[in-house]
Amino acid sequence: MRSEFLRVDLAPAATWAVFRRHLVVFRRNWKVNLTFNFIEPLLYLTALGVGLGAYVQRIEGMSYLQFLAPGLIASSAMFATTYENTYGTFIRMEYQKTFQAMVATPVGMDDVTVGEILYGTFKSVLYGTVILLVIFLLGLVQSPWALLVPPVLAAAGLLFGILAMVWVGLVPNIDNFNYFWSLVITPLFLFSGVFFPLTDLPPAVQALAWASPLYHVVNLTRGLVLGQVGPYLAGDFAWLLLVAVVLAPLPLYLMRRLVVR
Repeated sequence: MRSEFLRVDLAPAATWAVFRRHLVVFRRNWKVNLTFNFIEPLLYLTALGVGLGAYVQRIEGMSYLQFLAPGLIASSAMFATTYENTYGTFIRMEYQKTFQAMVATPVGMDDVTVGEILYGTFKSVLYGTVILLVIFLLGLVQSPWALLVPPVLAAAGLLFGILAMVWVGLVPNIDNFNYFWSLVITPLFLFSGVFFPLTDLPPAVQALAWASPLYHVVNLTRGLVLGQVGPYLAGDFAWLLLVAVVLAPLPLYLMRRLVVR
C-alpha cells in the first residue's frame, strides 16, 4: 500500500502529449474562455473597488481599489485552476471518456493526471496575468516587482490543481463538487485577505487563515504589485511549494485507483 501510494510512473513525452492535447482544445475556444474570466474580476473591481470603495476609508495607507486589485489576481488564479481541475477534469474522465482513451495508448495514468494539473496551472498563470495587465492599465501596479507575479501564479495553480484533483479522486459524481466549492473554495475566497486585512481579526482566525493557500497567494501578489516586499514573501512562496510537494502523490494514487481498475 505504501509503495503503491508513493509510486510515480511518469514519461515526460507522454505528459507533454496530454498537456499539448488540452492546449489544442483550448486554442479553439480561447476567446470565450478568456472573455468570461476577464469580465468577472472586472465587475468585482468596478462594483467593490470603485462602488463600495467610495464609502470605505483608506486601508494601510491605500485606497480600497488599490487594496482589492492584487487580491483579485490571486482569486482569479484559484478559480481558473479549480474550475478546470474539478468540472473540466471530471467531464473529460466520466462523460467524454478521454482518460480511458489515453491510457489505452502508451500514455500512463500518472501522465494523464500530471498533464491535467499542468493544464490547470497554465490557466492559473494565463487568467491571473490577464487581470494583472488590466490593473496595470488602470494604473494600480506600483512596482516592477509585479513581474514576479506569474511565477507566483504558477505555484498557486500547481497547488490548487493538486487539491482539485484530490477531490475528483474522492467523490463518486459531479454533484459532490458543490461541497468542495461551498465548504472549501468559497471560505478561502472570503477569508484569505482578498477583501479586507486580517490583522485586526482574533488570533485564532488569523491562525486559520495561515492554513489557507489563497492567503499566501494574496500576500505575494499584493506585496509584489504594491512594492511591499520582504523576506516574509519568500516564506509564503516556500509554503505553497512545500504543501504542493507533500500532497503531490495523493492525486496520482487516487486517479490511478479510479481509472485503472
